[in-house]
Amino acid sequence: MPSREVVEAFAKRLEDGDFVGAIEQFCTPDAVTYENNAAPTVGRDKLVAKERGVLAATKEVKAERIGPSLIEGDHVTTRWIFSFTNAEGVTRTLDEIAWQTWRGDQLIEERFYYDPKQLGR
Repeated sequence: MPSREVVEAFAKRLEDGDFVGAIEQFCTPDAVTYENNAAPTVGRDKLVAKERGVLAATKEVKAERIGPSLIEGDHVTTRWIFSFTNAEGVTRTLDEIAWQTWRGDQLIEERFYYDPKQLGR
């Protein structure tokens, strides 16, 4: 079960815009993420590469946590608002729920739930 301090530190890294650093610090080497029902991304190195790709494709990404993260045993749930601004200055907002599974103070699985229409898909 993750400590409240670890969950808060993870969220702070995201709120500060250090998305890659959050993955590197908190995810296990074999961590997995799922975007809605898409195929998983497996492995911290692949997660870092994917995140760097997202950041390279945008001018700015902001994360705002809505309410507290809820912790129940090894599971943490957080509601996020992400804003992605492209090179032309167009901003799209994503309202998302992140469902995480932790092993102690390390993140082993994360599932993101959102309506893809929010991103113009």
